[in-house]
Amino acid sequence: MKKLLFLLSISVASLINAQNAVESTIDNKVGIDNKIGVTNPRFEIKVVTSVESIVPSGLGRSRIISSNSERDYKEFTSTQTEEDNKRNKSKRKEIRVKNFEETKLLNFYNLGGIRFQNIAANDAVISSKLTTMLSEGWDLAFVTSAVESDSGDKDGKGIFITRYIFKRAL
Repeated sequence: MKKLLFLLSISVASLINAQNAVESTIDNKVGIDNKIGVTNPRFEIKVVTSVESIVPSGLGRSRIISSNSERDYKEFTSTQTEEDNKRNKSKRKEIRVKNFEETKLLNFYNLGGIRFQNIAANDAVISSKLTTMLSEGWDLAFVTSAVESDSGDKDGKGIFITRYIFKRAL
């Protein structure tokens, strides 16, 4: 009976140690520091944006844009309250990024109307960019898209924008 109790206690202790090791591994992957209970980011985020023109006659510009610069949003953020509602005084030139990657895409339209070959070409170029990002260790976390166009009788402007949001472990 003592041997059985002894083996049972060793088994329980081993199980508890194994569970703690698994929790520690999971916490490290998501960035939880158990000593102080604070979540520290253990990954970086990268946003890649495709802008595709839906302007008739091929007059628009279409691109994939990816910033090579970093910005700390806190430098351009203000908090407004009922007592203090001064507007944000951040300068545009301080926010603007001049170091970025720009990949040319084709416009959806040409003089003859919608051009399906251009859409297929854009798909191939965008797929190449996404494949490169994945091969560099980035994970595609989210994709969001929108169309801007007033669609009125004389609507001659519009864009189709897609944001690809990647994350990568540090």
